[in-house]
Amino acid sequence: MVHKIIEWSLKNRWIVLLLATGLFVWGVFSVKKNPIDAIPDLSENQVIVFTEWMGRSPQLIEDQITYPLVTNLQGIPKIKYVRGSSMFGMSFIYVIFEDNVDIYWARERVLERLSTVTRSLPTGASPQLGPDGTGVGHILWYTLDAPNTDLGEQRAIQDWYVKFALQNVPGVSEIASFGGFQKQYQIAVDPNKLLYYKLSIPEVIAAVRANNNESGGRKFEMSDIGYIIKTSGYLKSLQQIGDIPIKNQNGTPIRVSDVAAVQMTGETRLGIFDQNGEGERVGGIVVMRYGENAAEVIEKVKTKMKEVSKGLPAGMKFDIVYDRGHLIQESVDSIKNTLIEEMIVVSLVVIVFLFHWRSALSIIIQIPITIATSFILLDAFDISSNIMSLTGIALAIGVIVDNGIVMSENAYKHLAERYELWQKEQEKTN
Repeated sequence: MVHKIIEWSLKNRWIVLLLATGLFVWGVFSVKKNPIDAIPDLSENQVIVFTEWMGRSPQLIEDQITYPLVTNLQGIPKIKYVRGSSMFGMSFIYVIFEDNVDIYWARERVLERLSTVTRSLPTGASPQLGPDGTGVGHILWYTLDAPNTDLGEQRAIQDWYVKFALQNVPGVSEIASFGGFQKQYQIAVDPNKLLYYKLSIPEVIAAVRANNNESGGRKFEMSDIGYIIKTSGYLKSLQQIGDIPIKNQNGTPIRVSDVAAVQMTGETRLGIFDQNGEGERVGGIVVMRYGENAAEVIEKVKTKMKEVSKGLPAGMKFDIVYDRGHLIQESVDSIKNTLIEEMIVVSLVVIVFLFHWRSALSIIIQIPITIATSFILLDAFDISSNIMSLTGIALAIGVIVDNGIVMSENAYKHLAERYELWQKEQEKTN
């Protein structure tokens, strides 16, 4: 079989050259199309289910949320196993699927099962799916450099402006905010005053909820003109909250400010984010969507940051603290230089030892064609160009050259023997 292939190739050398050129061109397009990353994604094919039920102990979370979810999610098809983790006020379920399962098909199956399980969970506990990113999806971390802005304002800008803008970048799954204070209106009730006015905390909560809403009426027509009637009752200031009446006693309204102190403060924090020992910072983590090109997504995020910077307050700017793009570029450049150096050294060695330019050319030309063909296979099997795959290609150059040298030397030896026999026949004839 091999002899027939060699014989056919020798007789149709132009077809072989045309096929090799086609493979090389295809490989060049595959190089441009293939996703680039610094490290291979070896994380498991998983879907995360997150449930928040604040104020409850880990044991209560385990009994009423984690255990029911784990037992109900185990019947999903093509699943390997389910892990559960309970902590104060939060529950995490990790549903691990088989490696060949499409991640979005898996998310749909989990979502279908959650629609039936949610009814058996406690009131106020609502499970939700985590972002469609992998364990190595954190591609960029940034902070807001604003020395003249308090942490509450920075967090508000991050949550209500920067986050929404960066989430629109193609390939971004989530922008996870961190640091600062999340602003909230806080009503600190005085228990002694509640006892004095004979009130309870549920009555205070009910009064605030009833006075913080908006309702609409019907369409009202007058003089052939239609008017839409609505009432706007959303609370907009601390004073409005304090003026809410809770109860009427002897014709005198008891307001929220009579039994509580209303203030603007931050949500309770479990930690802080300090940068280089220079103080607290507010920022976000860019999580890449599953199967995206990390290098392209990072460039798009940086381009979007330039647009977003125009709308930031004066003196505020982005400070990138972690950028995988630099690691990707350094890794690719290192492997690229190694490949070029290997090709040059191998070419010189082949030319020096064979000392036959046609034989050396037939060996050297195999290197770029084989490398280009390997990228076709990487693209076909959805393998990114990373340190591992590119290093494997670099190591394979020696094997490629060894095979070429053996075949060329063998062919050269046979041709020399045939030429020697031909010369002897010529001498006999003469």
